[in-house]
Amino acid sequence: MIRAALPLLACTIALPATAQTAPPSERKEVPAPATPSVIGYPAAANGDGATVAGYNLSRWAEDWRKMRDPKNRDDFLDRLKFLPIDSDGDVYVTLSGEVRLRVNHTTNPNLREGPAQRQDINRLVAAADVHVGPHLRGFVELAHGGISGVQLGAPAATLRNDVVLQQSFVEAAGTIGTVAIGGRYGRQEFADGPNLLVSSRDNNTIRYTLNGWRAWARGRTVRIDVFDLKPTQYGDLGTDDDVIDPARRFSGMTAGFVVPSTWLGGSKLYFDPFFWRRRNDVGAWGGRIGPAERFYLGTRLWGDAGRWTVDWSVNHQWGYYIGQRIDAWQVFLAQTYRVGPSPRGPRVGVHLNYASGGGGYGDGKLRNAYAPFGNNIYYSYQLFLTPSNLIAIAPNVTVSPASNLRVTAEYMLTWRDDVRDAVYRANGQPFAGTQRVPDAKIADVTRLQAVWTLTPRLSVTGRYEHLAAGPSLTKAGYRSSDFLAGWISFRF
Repeated sequence: MIRAALPLLACTIALPATAQTAPPSERKEVPAPATPSVIGYPAAANGDGATVAGYNLSRWAEDWRKMRDPKNRDDFLDRLKFLPIDSDGDVYVTLSGEVRLRVNHTTNPNLREGPAQRQDINRLVAAADVHVGPHLRGFVELAHGGISGVQLGAPAATLRNDVVLQQSFVEAAGTIGTVAIGGRYGRQEFADGPNLLVSSRDNNTIRYTLNGWRAWARGRTVRIDVFDLKPTQYGDLGTDDDVIDPARRFSGMTAGFVVPSTWLGGSKLYFDPFFWRRRNDVGAWGGRIGPAERFYLGTRLWGDAGRWTVDWSVNHQWGYYIGQRIDAWQVFLAQTYRVGPSPRGPRVGVHLNYASGGGGYGDGKLRNAYAPFGNNIYYSYQLFLTPSNLIAIAPNVTVSPASNLRVTAEYMLTWRDDVRDAVYRANGQPFAGTQRVPDAKIADVTRLQAVWTLTPRLSVTGRYEHLAAGPSLTKAGYRSSDFLAGWISFRF
């Protein structure tokens, strides 16, 4: 697949040059690429992520056909969004890219007492989206991750990587009556489900991608998405050592329904049930490694209802790990209320999270919940918490002192569901020894984030977090930690 993608990339390069996710009420819906705008499911809820001011985390989800008209272009970068190849403009290329410069400072790395760590990180991304008429397209994306600093240890390949073929796929799409259908094959990002379960993990320098196929059918109010994917196993030297992970596989179905707005007096809500299967030949719990097969059955209700923004999901997990039966639950309830009629009004909210735990060390059924590849910075910017054996309550407030500035403050309290099981971090690994501590309290986490969007292309983000370790951690020898990060991102 990598070698097959390189001629496409070379062709497009040779052409002449001629945060934080906003709430649904502030998202501008745009038609999906290669799909007539009068047909299909609302683009903001079709499983490709939110598009804000024309930009999406997954760059292939953006639609820049308006740049066909020179009157809509402000500068030469706008010209790069629509480069026609034929005289009619039916065959065209969209170029995109990103430069991100970031600094992280962490005290007591890994919650062990010791010198502070500083990471100086850079990300470079370049992509070409080739549309061949309204029904065919190919997408190629290259990325580079660099890192230097102090107390680095051995950086993961998602932080330090000379160059990776981050995405490379072909796609076909069309319509049957009023239903938009399509299919995609190759290396791709996937985020069709609750963000705490599936995410492209933009916090990483190199994004999380998978390999395989995905197909969909989208009507005006109903959609279905089916897929069969394997994760990318990144090396850190170049494109030749980035391979398809043979040990893991993720497949299933996600559906979607537009909730009638009349039900709650002008709401914009979506109901998304899902059924997934995750297989892992090298699953790890309690120091054991062996095959695991885990099924997920759940649903998500999310969107706006008046001044309320909600994102609620629940799922049950079952299957087997080695000879151990899996029986786990996750419940995620996030809601905010906008104070006052202005879209920029302050928002107050709380998120309540439950992820079952127990059995990780061979005690009867395995009750540890597990997120396939979720957004762990939701719990800790330092990646010290994950939704397994976790109970969390987090009141928060968001204010916008200026139209292009958003500031969020949060205080989160966390406990273990089962004190006989460990505290787990974002990579699914336990904090060693915590399973022998009888206390439930894990930590209190104070967090602050500010996002300053100077232009749709240029943004500055700052984060601070203090994790005050509770007895579950301190009695096992772990310490509190502070985290400070800032970065500037430019994309086109």
